[in-house]
Amino acid sequence: MQEERRLAVLRAIVQDYVATEEPVGSKALVERHHLNVSPATIRNDMAALEDEGFLAQPHTSAGRVPTDKGYRLFVDRLSTVKPMTTAERRAIAGFLDGAVDLDDVVNRSVRVLAQLTRQVAVVQYPSLSRSTVRHVEVVALTPTRLLLVLILSSGRVEQRHVELEAELADDELAALRSRINLAATGEIIAVAAAALDALVRPVPDGPEVPAALTAVVDTLVEAMSDHRSDERVVVGGTANLARFGESFDTSIRPLLEALEEQVVLLRLLGEASGGGAVTVRIGTEGPYEELSSTSVVATGYGPDDALASLGIVGPTRMDYPGTMAAVRAVARYVSRILDES
Repeated sequence: MQEERRLAVLRAIVQDYVATEEPVGSKALVERHHLNVSPATIRNDMAALEDEGFLAQPHTSAGRVPTDKGYRLFVDRLSTVKPMTTAERRAIAGFLDGAVDLDDVVNRSVRVLAQLTRQVAVVQYPSLSRSTVRHVEVVALTPTRLLLVLILSSGRVEQRHVELEAELADDELAALRSRINLAATGEIIAVAAAALDALVRPVPDGPEVPAALTAVVDTLVEAMSDHRSDERVVVGGTANLARFGESFDTSIRPLLEALEEQVVLLRLLGEASGGGAVTVRIGTEGPYEELSSTSVVATGYGPDDALASLGIVGPTRMDYPGTMAAVRAVARYVSRILDES
């Protein structure tokens, strides 16, 4: 009973502090929350929570504020993630469903996440290395010029042109297209590239490898080996930092500098996790000491296993239930869109 009551007191203090940014006193708790105990009992509970490191008193005779440890207990003891309202779900679906390609999906995701949470949103581009090949289209633009279209499970589409030394007949083009797709479709990038390489590997006393096939395979393997997308991150909502004022214990300059560094942002997001799991790193739990006043709420997204991460970065004083719900909802919608593309 005592533990549950103290958890209720902590929960109430977190909610009030997030809403008001003012230290919370026992009188305020009695007036705003129905805890069904006396103010003296609440004061004792607050003192006990402070002794255990869940609360801090910034000034003598002032109310209490949550510590990183207090926020962590609050997040860990959330029974459910706050559900999105019908209007919020419709807004996400309507905004993201209008995306025309992967770049548009990523940019729209950043914007809607920043708007929903009023935090800084960060979205990593789908990782090429964890993508699978959905299809390879080979189109003859002229008898000696081909267009290759590589379609990946991440929603990414790569296009390349190939110039041939000799004309390619329609039946030869169909056979080439069939061999390429048979080797690569459904395989992750590394396996697909190896399978394509095997198609053009000379075999002792075997038939000569067609020059057209060699040219196409070389071009596709080069496209598959381009891993730049693994390090691309898009940021939105930086202006939201202005509304937090003194929420950061230190200057927001380190965070602003971090938002300019792709590698730093990837470390902040952490390892992508699938299955709808949302990770929350609070204050000093993060990888950078200079960002100890910052929390990160993130999750993985992708149609199969997590292909990349998305999330928000903001001060530790944030609406964790609402933020976690928004991050999870946007990730689910993006995963659905990529799966259907």
